[in-house]
Amino acid sequence: MRIFSEHSPSGTRRFGLEFGRRPAPPRRTLVLGGARSGKSVTAEAMMTGRQDVLYVATGGSRDGDEDWAQRVGLHRDRRPAAWGTAETCALEPLLAEPGGPLLIDCLALWLTSVMDDCDAWDDAAWAGHGRDRLRTRTAALVEAWRTTPRRVVAVSNEVGSGVVPATVSGRRFRDELGRLNAAVASASDDVLLVVAGQALPLKGPGR
Repeated sequence: MRIFSEHSPSGTRRFGLEFGRRPAPPRRTLVLGGARSGKSVTAEAMMTGRQDVLYVATGGSRDGDEDWAQRVGLHRDRRPAAWGTAETCALEPLLAEPGGPLLIDCLALWLTSVMDDCDAWDDAAWAGHGRDRLRTRTAALVEAWRTTPRRVVAVSNEVGSGVVPATVSGRRFRDELGRLNAAVASASDDVLLVVAGQALPLKGPGR
């Protein structure tokens, strides 16, 4: 393949970039995957060599749940000691302020927390005010993601290919997570789907 210099008169372009120009690295990356797909490991590997990463854990702690504590411990043990950690679902302020890279794990747990706040699990509350409150919160997150000045990588569950949940609230969560993933993906520079530990590019330079 011929590589044209930045001053080449040919003006040849591919994927919207002139040959010879180094494409800017993706600033906003969404990593999707199912349970135990390797999505978190993939996201962490994207930050290899960076010492200024803030790992944003949205799951919080669950008193008395030993299995959850073990899962959290495995994540902590994998991360470099130099990385900072913030256990919070207040993502918009972090995205708005300048600083080092953010690794957010994960949007599905963020959505669970927000649905709790909005009474979105209750059918009557959902019909009355829960739906509008949730959509307002998710829209604010997507806008903060779209406009962030930071390098950001977010992990989220891809649940659309699984078994249809047996409950109304379960189906509501699945549908709202699908909407959130689609909106964040649209506002991302790079989107990966991780299947069986293999990262498949859906959007961005590798696509």
